[in-house]
Amino acid sequence: MEKILITGATGPLGKAVTERLIALQGPAALSVLARDPAKAADLQAKGVTVLQADYNDYNSLLQAFTGISKLYFVSGNDIAHRIPQHENVVKAATEAGVGHIHYTSFQRRTEDGSSPIAFLAAAHLHTEQLIRASGITYTILKHSLYADFLPMFLGNQVITTGQLFFPAGEGKGAFAVRQDMAEAGAAVLASSGHENKAYEICGSHAYSFAEVAEILSELAGKKIVYTAAEPAAYAELLTKAGAPEMAIQAGVGFGQAIAQGEFDFPDDTMERLLGRPAFSLREILKNAYIR
Repeated sequence: MEKILITGATGPLGKAVTERLIALQGPAALSVLARDPAKAADLQAKGVTVLQADYNDYNSLLQAFTGISKLYFVSGNDIAHRIPQHENVVKAATEAGVGHIHYTSFQRRTEDGSSPIAFLAAAHLHTEQLIRASGITYTILKHSLYADFLPMFLGNQVITTGQLFFPAGEGKGAFAVRQDMAEAGAAVLASSGHENKAYEICGSHAYSFAEVAEILSELAGKKIVYTAAEPAAYAELLTKAGAPEMAIQAGVGFGQAIAQGEFDFPDDTMERLLGRPAFSLREILKNAYIR
C-alpha cells in the first residue's frame, strides 16, 4: 500500500485534505507532518500516523520522508523564509526517495517578476523549478484565489455600508473555496494518472468585483456598489483600520494582480477531480456575508 504524507496537517488546508483522504481510503497508509504533534491529536485518534518535523529542520524532514510514496507538500506560511524552507523539503524528499511530490502552488499569468504579487510568486516559481529538477515525479496544484479570503480583503461591513471598495479594476478571478481545493487534492492523491502534470485548481467561471457586488445586492436585498479603488486609497483605508503591514501589502498586491488578469483562469479541472460542481460564488458570498 502506498504511504501518503500530508504536510501542514494542523492548518486548514492540510487538515481538510487529510479528513477527505480518511473518508476516501481510511487512515492506515496515511501520515501527517506537524511541528507540534499535540495539535494533531484528533487525527491520531482517527488512526493517522503523526510525525514531528519542521521545514526549518532538514534532518527531521529527512527522517519523516523516509518510506513515503506520495508527499502532499503544503507551501509554508512564513513568507520571509519560504524559499530556504522549501529547499529543505525538496532536498529531503529527494534524499529520502519520496516517489511523488504534490505541491500546492498558485495561479499566475506573469512569471518575469513584474506581477504586483511577485513577492509571493517568487517562492512558488523557485519551488516548482526545484521539484522539476529533482527528478521526482510531481503534480503541481496551482491554486486560485481562496474565496475564503474575500471578507478579509473586502471587509465585514460591505452589507452594512453598501460599499465594496477594492483595487481590482475590471479584473476577474476564478475564485474557489479551500474545501473544494482540498478535496480536489485528496482526489489526486487517491488516484493515478497525474504524473508530471500541473493543474489549475480554481473555479470554472471568473467573476469581476462588479459581479460580486451584483450577487451581494441580490442576496442582501439592497444595492451594493463596487468602487474600483486606487491602490493608495485602499492601503490608507486598511492602515486606518489597523491592518498589519503584510496584510496591507497582500491586499493591495492581490487587488492590482486581479486588475491585471493574473487570476483570470477559469478551468473545469477542479470540478472534474471533485466529480461534482464546485461551490458557487453565490453560495460562498451567502455563507460569508448573509447571517
